[in-house]
Amino acid sequence: MGPEKLADYSLKNKIVVVTGGGSGICLSFVKIAHSLGAKMIIGDLRLTQEAKEFMSRVGRDRIVFQPCDVAKWDQLQNLVSTSEAKYKDVPDVWVAGAGVFEPPSSNFWLDPEDTRYATVDINTSHPMKLTRIAMRAVLGKNKPGTVLIISSISGLRGNYGAPMYCATKFAMIGFVRSLAEAEKREGLRVMAICPGLTHTPLWSERPDTMNDFGYEPEHTMSPTDVAERMIEMCQQKSKYGGGVVLETSLYGTRVIPEWNVDPPKHPRLGVGIGDKSREAFGHVSDLLKKERLMGLQKVTSLNGTACLTYTKSRL
Repeated sequence: MGPEKLADYSLKNKIVVVTGGGSGICLSFVKIAHSLGAKMIIGDLRLTQEAKEFMSRVGRDRIVFQPCDVAKWDQLQNLVSTSEAKYKDVPDVWVAGAGVFEPPSSNFWLDPEDTRYATVDINTSHPMKLTRIAMRAVLGKNKPGTVLIISSISGLRGNYGAPMYCATKFAMIGFVRSLAEAEKREGLRVMAICPGLTHTPLWSERPDTMNDFGYEPEHTMSPTDVAERMIEMCQQKSKYGGGVVLETSLYGTRVIPEWNVDPPKHPRLGVGIGDKSREAFGHVSDLLKKERLMGLQKVTSLNGTACLTYTKSRL
């Protein structure tokens, strides 16, 4: 791609913080940005072996790993302190890339949580809070900034098997749209990218999920494909302004308009998780049948047959 040739906002010598930079799409972004001369901060729970090897290879002069649980706001704030300690300034570019995809620990259908959904904390609250931290930090230094949030094509279409994931990604599109004015008013450019199906650990480390959602390798991008588009968005400031939502898939890239979004022109463009997933949720149906049966049995044992008949009519 030659991203250095496309730049009207060079990443060279810019401080770039990336949550989720220890693996997947964001690790690919870290590698490219670092090669362009950026000063990198990786905020993640841990580094993959690939990330460790990369950092060992390039040295620690322009890259630092800061352990960070993005659901904890004090740890997000600590990324600013890390930047100031390492690079003597706050970040110029902020990439909110950490995310989860319907894990068993925070899943709408399994519903294992008693107080809050961790998926919402990670996929929605974290990018919002990081953006607010970024705004406060760059305003305090009286300098411009860029925030790039990873949403998803699943934030443009629903999926019965992944409603919480889709909802969190929908939310990020609305959030970015709402902050379009921040570039003109405050000098903070807030954007989102919506990748299609991408081969990352969210899939590769969960074969059961690949099966449930109809994962189709032939329609899958590489993390580098997405990272290159992200670099382009960061560097082509005149082309990608505040409020931009960019969809990218194996079959093409388009800026999503604010109103009246046309359906994909290519039969595969716009597909997030595999189409087969719409028929692949026997486990969801089985779960809900059990819940229905358990509910009816409980009502029967407590209140008798009359109440059972009433409950059926409500269903």
